[in-house]
Amino acid sequence: MRFATPLVSARLIRRYMRFLSDMELEDGSVVKAHCPNPGSMMGLKDEGIRVWIEGNDDPKKKLDWGWRLIELDDAFVGIDTGAANGIVAEALSNGIADLGEYETIRPEVKYREKSRVDFLLSAEGRRDCYLEVKSVTLSRETGLAEFPDSVTARGAKHLGDLAAMVEQGHRAVLLFLVQRTDCTHVTLAADLDPTYAAAFKSALAAGVEVMCFDCTISPEGISLANRLPFG
Repeated sequence: MRFATPLVSARLIRRYMRFLSDMELEDGSVVKAHCPNPGSMMGLKDEGIRVWIEGNDDPKKKLDWGWRLIELDDAFVGIDTGAANGIVAEALSNGIADLGEYETIRPEVKYREKSRVDFLLSAEGRRDCYLEVKSVTLSRETGLAEFPDSVTARGAKHLGDLAAMVEQGHRAVLLFLVQRTDCTHVTLAADLDPTYAAAFKSALAAGVEVMCFDCTISPEGISLANRLPFG
């Protein structure tokens, strides 16, 4: 998934009110950018950190800039949680191992009570596959990606919804998309959200599958890359 317009390098001044951030451009000017990440962004919002932002000229958008990446010493992090589905959609169209045998890919399908599944995959003669995508950006230990980075009641509900689909005879997959280039495996941040961890354990027992992938990330774009182990 390529960025629509070239990204611009900047330095983070502060992130505040969840969806707002102030950035200093290389010429010293300060701009306000939308932060497309509702999580805590633990470890990713230190003042002075190098970031990459995308400009836009859409009159419907309140801000002229959107925060897209963080550049660490030896890694990139994609902070846009909304981009995760686009990255996975592109990969599905090209074929993902164990998910490439479906003929129809439908995004944002309503199911259960007040829920939408990220993708519903179907093919004649196969069980429908309910695919839920979670963007992962937290890393508190070298090489280890963790989810979630804060309490997510919505995430726990999604796990119950997926388990219910398995009970009805369908296939259900939870895909952790690690938008970092410095992690080699994935686990749960159970200390940050014990309720989610309990729901995850119940979902696995019900037959929900787990897949993890990292990404190739640069200021040009982000794409799904390698399968990672979970545990």
